This record gives sequence, structure tokens and C-alpha cells, in this order.
Amino acid sequence: MDRVVKLASQRAVVVFGRSSCCMSHTVTRLFIDLGVNPTVHELDQDMRGREMERALTRLLGSSGTDVPAVFIGGKLVGSTDKVMALHLSGGLIPMLHNAGALWV
Repeated sequence: MDRVVKLASQRAVVVFGRSSCCMSHTVTRLFIDLGVNPTVHELDQDMRGREMERALTRLLGSSGTDVPAVFIGGKLVGSTDKVMALHLSGGLIPMLHNAGALWV
């Protein structure tokens, strides 16, 4: 758990996903299209990926989906559904500004 929290707090936007996961790619692409440069940790490519995945499952609770797990400003936002809902409601851009991920 400590490793996940430490990695999540090192950059403004951090995505924990899998290289083969289309939803991880979709969320990452959304951030890039918005002008954000997210840090992406692909759990299936990391030696400690399974350990981090278990920690993410504990953090996300019973939401059912553990990846992608998105952190903005060091705080857990959630998975794809949470990020998309934030974006559609107009809350994502201000959150990215507050975290220092967007300048304009």
C-alpha cells in the first residue's frame, strides 16, 4: 500500500493500469487529449505489480474494478467511470488545474 501511495503522490496525475487494458488506454488518452501528461504505471509490466494491484483493490473497496486507478493531486479519484463522470459534469478540468496538471 505504501508504494502505491508514494507513487501516486509524486506526480499531478497518476494512472495505474495494465498494458492490455482498453480502459486504461482510454483514460490515459483522455488526459493526453486534455493536455495533461499523466504518469502511467502498467502493473503487468512491473515486478511488484500484483502487490500494487492488491493495494489498489483495498483502496477502491468494493467498486469491482481495480484498474485503471486514477490519482489526481495524490488523491484517489477512482476508475474509468469516476473519471468520465467527473469530466462530463465539468469537475475534471478544475481538479486538474488545482493539482497543477494543467496550466491554461
